[in-house]
Amino acid sequence: MKHATWFVAVAFVVLSGMAVAQLIGSTRVVAQVPFEFMVANKIVPAGECEVQAITMDGQTLVIRNAEAKVGLFSGSSQAESKQNASNYALVFKHYGEHYFLSEIRLQGSKITYRLPESKLEVELRAQNVSATEETLRASLK
Repeated sequence: MKHATWFVAVAFVVLSGMAVAQLIGSTRVVAQVPFEFMVANKIVPAGECEVQAITMDGQTLVIRNAEAKVGLFSGSSQAESKQNASNYALVFKHYGEHYFLSEIRLQGSKITYRLPESKLEVELRAQNVSATEETLRASLK
């Protein structure tokens, strides 16, 4: 009986993780971004931005601006917040006139997909340039 309880708990954790991975993998998170921003040391122009996981574990994301014909891949890591996200969102770090995509939040999930810092962002932080966080609401497509 003890093993059955343990198995049920492990199965629940695994299945909930798979559900989140499938959610971002099978859908696209879309937002209208009014500024250009950087991901993986590349600039993405302002406009409609789509983010989609291309691996089941959500470790690799594709970020697209179809109108500008820009698409790129980025690694990501997952972090867990204390509470579920209230909506879909793209989160940017803003240093002066530079924006960097840093997180993707999924409505109803505690999982946040975090993108690695670009070289320019690391340099700006090293120069003690202050950063703010800009959150843009997104939707599913």
